[in-house]
Amino acid sequence: MTDARERTQRRTLRLLFATQVLGGVGVGIGFSVGALLATEMAGVAFSGLAQSAAVVGGALVVVPATRITHRWGRRPSLAATYLVAALGGAAVVAAAVLDLVPLLFAGLFLFGGGTAASLQARFAAVDLSPDKRRGRDLSLIVWATTIGAVAGPNLAPLAGVAVEGRGVPTLAGPFVFSTLTFGLSALLLLLFLRPDPLLVARSTSGMGASPGGAGTRPLGMWSALAMVLMDRAATLGITATAIGHLVMVGMMSMTPVHILDAGYDPAHTLRIVGVVLSFHIAGMFALAPVTGWLSDRYGRRPVIVGGVALLLVACAVAGTAGHDTVRLATGLTLLGLGWSGTMVGGSTLLSESVRPEVRPSVQGLSDLIMGLAGASAGALSGLAMDGGGYSLVAILAASGTLPLLLIWARGSAHAAGRSDRPQPRR
Repeated sequence: MTDARERTQRRTLRLLFATQVLGGVGVGIGFSVGALLATEMAGVAFSGLAQSAAVVGGALVVVPATRITHRWGRRPSLAATYLVAALGGAAVVAAAVLDLVPLLFAGLFLFGGGTAASLQARFAAVDLSPDKRRGRDLSLIVWATTIGAVAGPNLAPLAGVAVEGRGVPTLAGPFVFSTLTFGLSALLLLLFLRPDPLLVARSTSGMGASPGGAGTRPLGMWSALAMVLMDRAATLGITATAIGHLVMVGMMSMTPVHILDAGYDPAHTLRIVGVVLSFHIAGMFALAPVTGWLSDRYGRRPVIVGGVALLLVACAVAGTAGHDTVRLATGLTLLGLGWSGTMVGGSTLLSESVRPEVRPSVQGLSDLIMGLAGASAGALSGLAMDGGGYSLVAILAASGTLPLLLIWARGSAHAAGRSDRPQPRR
């Protein structure tokens, strides 16, 4: 790795780290009360749709974001995605003030751009990363989200209090602060993500200065999917991120509603939700560097399988916790750790399994599938919660790991005796 490339990588990681903290605050503070706000405005049966709207929005915004990335690089793509999220946060606040349920879900749809930008940043972290550090660099940016995302749910009560007397409902207050943090993240990326890491990676790999490479066009999503399905490692990687996200969203989205069922007053409910989700988000991000190191040291597949095991244990613990806050926090922490294993292991395996010139398209496809899987889980979890309670949600979430286990089992014999440590295609 040349000195100039190394300096650019260090500068990129520092900036991405900072914007991940800000974006984490925005996502965490908003998502912690999204289901509660939907419950208050539309009823319990629609509470899962709050998460689903945001997840679908985050998934679909990846499509134009991927095209922007391929044509102009990471900087305009990440900044534009954060701006979409800021617009969504403002729409949610307006919906709460005006009591407009359709506008609420439209705003949450756009709000999902915050998650999309945060997830896309992990791929920007490895554009210039050397093979032996790819897992660690990716996991560092995943870990950076910890600071903001853990603080976010605990700032929700303060945000709610801050808007009292200003005509904004308490549960909509957190979205005011989300809008501000997303806007600031977009501004920092526009000003300081220079040079663009993808542009540098393209120019130094012999494919020309254009992000898309000389004379190339971005792969469509169907073409990217066909390419992934031809490679066992890429298939496992993209499935791991999708299934891990599906299980996590299914459980996490209904946890605030489950806590609400305990009958506490709104302020106390927000405090408990903040504590439980803080532990959950810490599980998702705090140990990501360890997950990345394990992925580089022992391979991607063992980390993915370990993540699935943790997801299953998490569903068992949380699903039988009742309203015991300690057990809920323990289950949600394990849920976050399992997600981290499938996310870091799967994302790294996918990125190194395809050629550099098609990575943005395949990475965009991964986030699209992951988002749609999470959206499905969020919608179904609301119906399951309404019909059978939190225990049924846990059972259904655990069953979602079966496709991933089958794909892993089918591919394990093929991969026997062959290391899946970094062997990138050139």
